[in-house]
Amino acid sequence: MNIINLTGDELSPDGLKEQFAMDVLTGLSSSPKGISPKYFYNDHGSELFQQITESEDYYLTNLEYEILKQHGHSMAKKLKETTDIVDLIELGAGDGRKTTLLVNALNEAGVKINYFPIDISKEAMEQMKEFLTETDQFNITGIVAEYFHGLNYLRDNSTNPKILLFLGSNIGNFNRGQAAGFMRRAWRTLNANDWLLLGADLKKDIDILHKAYNDSNGITRRFNLNLLSRINEDLGGNFDLSTFDHYGSYNPLLGAMESFLISKKNQSIYIKELEKEFHFKAFEPIHMEYSTKYLEDELLELGKTSGFTVEETYYDPKKWYSNFLFKVIKH
Repeated sequence: MNIINLTGDELSPDGLKEQFAMDVLTGLSSSPKGISPKYFYNDHGSELFQQITESEDYYLTNLEYEILKQHGHSMAKKLKETTDIVDLIELGAGDGRKTTLLVNALNEAGVKINYFPIDISKEAMEQMKEFLTETDQFNITGIVAEYFHGLNYLRDNSTNPKILLFLGSNIGNFNRGQAAGFMRRAWRTLNANDWLLLGADLKKDIDILHKAYNDSNGITRRFNLNLLSRINEDLGGNFDLSTFDHYGSYNPLLGAMESFLISKKNQSIYIKELEKEFHFKAFEPIHMEYSTKYLEDELLELGKTSGFTVEETYYDPKKWYSNFLFKVIKH
């Protein structure tokens, strides 16, 4: 496995710490307060998220796995109609279970794959060696970079047809304006007739959503509170985790689950790295995350207005979750 590191000084450990500090300063100085969910995923946060995906309450990961298991060969057959070799690009590969399903289906269809996972973490690339094995039909080149930095690099250095994977309902981490911006940037980095396989969670009974984001084992609560622990460890904060609680709720106007940490009392938090104290009123929230849900028509419109045409749509039997196979249209 070859690894290409595109990160510069701004993404050195010191640079990343400074960016974290500035984002926390901005977020906790805002009204309402908020912290970017991208900081959930330190080592312990990633472990907790893996536990969430294995929870009986959190259906998303298992449903997408079942869709790819059931329809992967159909996807591969369609892609085989246009090419015998592809550059498979993935943003946020996770544990690789779902990727392996599609890789195996493509290889069985006779398609050779150059796999390019893109992640800001070099450690994540190293961990992929444990579950993905290179063969004559499957080559791996990890790209350590921000998503679009990596995509721009591949646009300039690849001549093969491309399949971009954005699975796990990661599109839901954006609000609707941000999602449209992501889709347009993805379209720009791809060539005509390239593909995008997008995983998206669908709107459903709100009780099901509440259960998924407030799991009965309290893992999501620990996942959210871990970000405060990270501020304590990395920035010298003095958050007392016992004085904050997790709350997840569905916002019907936004069509999204929202996650909050809520202060249980009036308190002040000092963060040494920022040389600043932040005051919290009793029951004041910190906005942590959006998890946007979609209707089928909304996903079709999102693709259409971003320069894609939908080739196939795949669902689980309950139609709780979807995978949309889009093709890039350029004139």
